[in-house]
Amino acid sequence: MSKKTNKFSADSFGKETAEVPQENTFYFGKQNFKWMLIGFACIVVGFLLMMGPDANTVDGKYDANAWNEGIFSIRRIRIAPLFVVVGFAIEVYAILKKK
Repeated sequence: MSKKTNKFSADSFGKETAEVPQENTFYFGKQNFKWMLIGFACIVVGFLLMMGPDANTVDGKYDANAWNEGIFSIRRIRIAPLFVVVGFAIEVYAILKKK
């Protein structure tokens, strides 16, 4: 049951008003959601690429006297953050893109 509201103004007094069909007011379309999923996937891949043993882990065990140089690998320092930043940029594009 929809409630009809009448809006009166001096300009429209005595004139018949035709009902204007209401268009879909939902902002996001299929393309927006597709780009959002692509951006989310890039962010997830970036965080997965950052994973790995920490600085004092050798063969899966903590060793205070050991140092793992793997924390400074190209994958963890350059590639993974790049994926995350690109993913967030895609998310911004997906939100601002018009239908």
